Order: sequence, then structure tokens, then C-alpha cells
Amino acid sequence: MSGSGEVRSAADGEMGEPARLVLVGVGGFGRVHAERIAGHQARGLVELVAAVDPVRDAPPAAIAGTPLFPDLPEALAALGPVDVVVVAAPIGEHARLAETALTAGADVLLEKPPVATLADFNRLLGVEQRTGRMVQVGFQSLGSPAAAGLAADAYGLGPVLEVSATGTWSRSLGYWSRSPWAGHRSLDGRPVVDGVVTNPLAHAVATALAVAGCHRREDVTAVDTDLYRANAIDSDDTSVVRVRTTGGLTVTCAFTLCAPGEEVPLVHVQGARGSARYAYTEDRLDLEVEGRSWSVTAPREDLLLDLVRARRRGTPLLVPLARTGAFMRVLDAVAAVDEPVRVDPRAVTWSGEGPERRPVVADVGRWVARAAEAGATFTELGAPWTHRGRDTVTARGTVGRAEVVTYRDGAGTIPTSTPRPYLHPVRTTGGVVVTATHPADHDWHTGAGVAIPDVNGTNFWGGGTYRPGAGYQLLDDHGLVTGGPVVEEPAGFSQQLEWVGRSGVRELVEQRRVRWSAVAADRWLLDLTTTLRSDHEVTLHSPGSKGRTGGGYGGFFWRLPACRDVQVSTATASGEESVHGSVAPWLAWSAEFAAGPGTAGPATLVVLSADAVRHGEPWFVRLADYPGFGSALAWDRPLVLPPGTPLQRRYRILVADGRLDADAVTAAVAGLEQT
Repeated sequence: MSGSGEVRSAADGEMGEPARLVLVGVGGFGRVHAERIAGHQARGLVELVAAVDPVRDAPPAAIAGTPLFPDLPEALAALGPVDVVVVAAPIGEHARLAETALTAGADVLLEKPPVATLADFNRLLGVEQRTGRMVQVGFQSLGSPAAAGLAADAYGLGPVLEVSATGTWSRSLGYWSRSPWAGHRSLDGRPVVDGVVTNPLAHAVATALAVAGCHRREDVTAVDTDLYRANAIDSDDTSVVRVRTTGGLTVTCAFTLCAPGEEVPLVHVQGARGSARYAYTEDRLDLEVEGRSWSVTAPREDLLLDLVRARRRGTPLLVPLARTGAFMRVLDAVAAVDEPVRVDPRAVTWSGEGPERRPVVADVGRWVARAAEAGATFTELGAPWTHRGRDTVTARGTVGRAEVVTYRDGAGTIPTSTPRPYLHPVRTTGGVVVTATHPADHDWHTGAGVAIPDVNGTNFWGGGTYRPGAGYQLLDDHGLVTGGPVVEEPAGFSQQLEWVGRSGVRELVEQRRVRWSAVAADRWLLDLTTTLRSDHEVTLHSPGSKGRTGGGYGGFFWRLPACRDVQVSTATASGEESVHGSVAPWLAWSAEFAAGPGTAGPATLVVLSADAVRHGEPWFVRLADYPGFGSALAWDRPLVLPPGTPLQRRYRILVADGRLDADAVTAAVAGLEQT
């Protein structure tokens, strides 16, 4: 969302003939653009000749009567030459739409963030240069002279020593359901990166960077990220980013969308002789220099009119694409790191109902302020809801020249999600990722591995514990699975693990063996054997063994990324309802996988377990709620393991590129059963 401060316009007489405009995106913030454009049109400064939106059948009231097209190429083909295209579409569409407009000879006002990846940014710079057109980025706060004035010491603060930004906002569940891409890092395999740093409070980041004189890609030397989420979203809602510039400055931005209320976001500037607080949404500067305090209002120019004037008169743009490169370095750093860490749920209070329900992270405003003041992250400061651990990769598997499996120690998992070693990412030889870790809906789902909801009263699954008559409750009963040294073997590894209960008692010792081998050019075999034993009697429970019908999960479990067009089957059953709870020698899952950019595509998994069939253990399948499957050890009754008695299960998983039909799956199973 753009800033809401006062907007100044160039004198009407300076603008010449009205510029012909097309507005792409009329919902969401597109409505704000529509209202502004309507005002400019009433003064004869612009002419809105069309709007574009693929999901709406009428423009908003402010531009009622404007022709509406489903896509930009169709609009441009019908209209002929236009002067400016205003893009207020979903983030993932920005690059394509801007390139289409530039190639057609139009200049572009591009809502922030400009694009979803640094690669798209670099490519769009090239298109801009090749076509000779211009892209203005909609960081409205940079239309004010305040940021440039602070950087140039126009207010007498002396040389800038430190810059920080703070933002404490509150957003409800309705905010995260406002569009299909809201709160996502990617959608349908395409980048989105819609988190607090890169969208709601992106203006704060861009403004703070500008004050530090950090504009272009090459002005950034390093970006540190500390990303958290209290909401069930893929992206971050409570985060710190710290940017180090080639000018020797550090810019620290600390934000949350999980505050009790909403305060005006601020950019804080410390100079050699004084300090400033810039309320960029209000275009207000509060200054203190050598004992004197005063305030200044620095109204902003309208970025659309600035772009039209630049077309007419050749004046420099206020926010040209190239000068948002530093911000894109921040976005790229946010997108590159692992999934945001879940805020400890015990530190989150929820209020409201329905779409107005919203989380509040304990004392988050104070931690935001401390992070900005100290130039430190939440984790470095030791905020009680943070988690310092991060995963370490302890083994990697390759088939041919393709890396197909990674083994992690689980140190990045928060205590209430039960830290444990796991496999992720698992890939096809063609690069399609077929596992997910810490998904928004179930943070405790970690790739592929072994997890059990209840071992002698300890939760080794993560999340809430099922209690008959009460449902799932978050209890202080989570265990920890720690791994000893990983012993490398030819095309595999083995490891001994200890399952330590909440009271500190070692409930289980596991011997895990993982191997991988080629089957064909487009498929390979993952072989996982787990052997559990204890020196005392243990009882393994699932929600199913405690009375929850169909909830018998626990044992081998594989969490899948987002999937489309799923076909799940066994030799005798098809579909979630039929396969779930059935006992069969194999299970096949074929789908279009969409884990993220560059990792999406069609793939098939076929899981075989003669051990599970021999013990009558059903398949656990989820599709409608989330994509995942497993083999259940305690489906509808507890499993008692006597002292010293081993429980061994072997699972062989065929990982194949492409969608295998029923005949191909049957043939693949027959081939594997002979090996």
C-alpha cells in the first residue's frame, strides 16, 4: 500500500495535452489509483482510455464507464498507442505487464514492490534501456523531498551516522485472505514474496535506504534477515532486516503486523549534530539539533504526474526503476532464506472473530523499538518468542549429476513443533521438489521422516496434543529427537537418534538408514529403514488410538508441497476417501507440484512397504486439508513396545519425473518388488 500523505501536483498548465493512460488492476490498491486518476482527468491532465482486470467485470465507481479489458495485450491492440500504463496488479504479474507496456512504447508507473525477483528486476532494466521508455516505481514516500533532504543534510543534522525504521501495525485474518497471493512467498510455482518487509511496510525500507544514500543494487554490501510469522502464512509478519551499505552505514528496519494497535511508521535518523524522526505517511519531519526542536512538513509530488511531466519535458523521474535496486537486494535476501520461523505460539494472543480475528505478539512494540535502537535482530536481542537454532545440513544425496535429497538436523524447528532430523528437500532428477517443511498450516510438518504423536505421554509429532473430549490442546509435553554423527555409506548414510521425552527420559533409540539409487534416467529410489527400541516399555499412541476416527497418523510421514490435479491411489482404491485407512502394499501420488520458483512440475511418488502390510498398518492420506501421506503405526489402538524389542519398518519410495498412469505405476511396482 502506498503512503497516505498529502500529494502536491505540478501546475496544470505545465502538463500539455492529456496523457493517454491504461490502468491495470482495479481492485485492492488499484481503487486508489482509479480515484487519483479520476481527479487528474477532471483537471484535464490525463485521459484514462481503458482499464484491465481479468477477474472483475466492471471498473470501480471512480472510473465508471471506462472500457474494461481482461488483459493488457488485448487492450493495447484495441487502443493503439498509449502514453502511460499504471500497473497495480498482483506482485507476481508486475514484470510481465511492465515489459508488455514498455515494448508497446508506453511508460510505466509500477506499484511497489516493482517486481518479485532480482532476476526480473535486472531483465526489466534491460527492457527499459532497450525501448528507451521509463519506469517510475510507486514508492510514494520518495515523492517527498524529505528523504533526499536528510541524505544531503538540508536540515543541519550533520553527516548521517545511523538510520533505522520502525513499523507496528495490526492486520486481521481478512487481510491475509484478501487475494490468492496474500501472505505467500510463491504461488503456483511463481514468486510472490508478500511479507511485512516487502509489501505492507516496503515504503519504510525504501525510505530508510534513500535517507542513507543507498539506492542502487551496487550500493548494498550485505543484508541480514530475521524473519518470523505469527499468522498461518508462508511469508513473514514480524521481522528485522539489516542492510550494510557501501557508504559505511547500517540501516536497520524492524516491523510487525502483530501489534495491539497501529502506530505511524517512522524512519529514525541520527546525525553528527542531531536527530530526526520522519513520519513518511504524513510527510512530517520532527527534528532535534543541538537542543532545538521543530517540525517540518515536506509534501510529496504525485508520481504519476511526475512521470507525465518527465515524458513532456525530459526531467528526471523522482523514483526511477534503477534507484530501487537497493530495495530489490533486500527483497532478494528475504526470498532467498528458508521459511520464516514460527513465533512461539505461547507468546501470541488472539482477539476478535472471523475475518477480524488477529494475533498480538507479546510485548512486540518494545522489541521493535529495541531492535531499531540497537541495530540488532529480534533473535540477537533474545526476544522470548524467538528461536536461535537454524537447520544444519548433515548429508546430501545425488543420483547421477542431480542432487535429489538433503538431510537436516532439525535445529531450526521451534520446541512446540518437536525438533527432529528430516529429509528436505527431496527432488526428482529433473529438479521438482516433492517435500515441504514448516508449512503455514502445520509448522511441525517437516519434509519426510519419522514422527509419533504420543510416546509414553510425550508429543514427538509437534503442535497440539489430542485429548479425548477436548480436542487438540497446546500442552507443555513436546519431546526432542537428536541425532548422533551421520555415518556415510555408499549412496546413503546411517544415524542413531535419541527420542528424549519432556521429563528428560530417553524414551526411544532409533537406528535410521537412508539410501538412494538410480532406477532410470527420470526416476530414482529412496530407501528408508527405521528401527525403534527402548530399555523400558513404551506405548505409542495416535489421536486415532485415543478415539479420533481416521486420525491414526504417526510413524513414517511425508509432507508434500502445494499440489494440483492430484491422483492418489493403491492397487484397489483411488482418491483420498478410499485410500485413507486402507492397507495396501503400495501407495501412489501423482500431481503437479508447486513448491516454488524453479522447482515446480509434474511428478509421481510410489511408496512400498511390505513391513506395513505384514503388520496391518493403514495408509494415512490428506488431500483436501493439506497434501501429505504416511504409514500409521497405531491407527486405532495403541502399540506397546516391550523393553529391548525392536520395531523395524522399511519404506521404499520411487521418485519419478512426470505423471505415471495406472499401468506405469503397476509396472514400476512390479519392477521394484523384484529387487
